[in-house]
Amino acid sequence: MVRGDAVEWGPAPASLPPGAEAAVLLGSPAKEGPFVLRLKFPGGFAVPPHRHSKDEFVTVISGGFAISSGETADRASAKALPPASFVHLPAGMPHYAWAEGETVVQINGVGPFDVTYVDPKDDPRKQAARY
Repeated sequence: MVRGDAVEWGPAPASLPPGAEAAVLLGSPAKEGPFVLRLKFPGGFAVPPHRHSKDEFVTVISGGFAISSGETADRASAKALPPASFVHLPAGMPHYAWAEGETVVQINGVGPFDVTYVDPKDDPRKQAARY
């Protein structure tokens, strides 16, 4: 059990652009088995088009989170989902997302969980060191 007021936030995985925070509630996305991960995004935060080799299950906890499928980001194609919304992203489906205002989402999945950017130049792990 993890009380909402006991969630401990820390740096987000290096697979995300800088600025996000993360809290692992169960398991580890990097290891075999189920995991539950919360991500906190500042307003305007965007995740470029990417895909995963396993299904991703996203629940919006607070704020507004827009998700759309495709290999090219087009903000006109989706509206922000309000709190309590849910989306299933099948393995291999390219998608992208952005936060409207500070937003918290919960990701459930089975590890090891990977992130492959459609355009390798968007991968923060391949960019200069963060400061």
